[in-house]
Amino acid sequence: MNKYIVNHKQWSDMTIFEQMGNIYSEVSRSFNARRNKNSEYETLSMIRAIDLFDATIECLIKKKSIKAKEVLRAKEQFLDNLYRNTFDEEDAASIEKYFMQFAIAVRLNR
Repeated sequence: MNKYIVNHKQWSDMTIFEQMGNIYSEVSRSFNARRNKNSEYETLSMIRAIDLFDATIECLIKKKSIKAKEVLRAKEQFLDNLYRNTFDEEDAASIEKYFMQFAIAVRLNR
């Protein structure tokens, strides 16, 4: 059983910035694990990121938000980078930079 089950009620109460900031944490962990050749930690972080992406997409679809397309695209880029034969550091840095903006926004608004 996946110990990273998302509390959907609590997750849906978060802003999109908070959700994306949390996704950033797992995306960054996945990429760092790949850089450090730690496949076990990479897999665990990737699973957690996918769970958070899916919970966010579910929330956005329920709200009929057009932001769901953007989150789906971000998920696609994240997974594309991890599943390539060769890790693209430039793409990973770009993806991390995209997500980091959300984490920064959350901190600035607290």
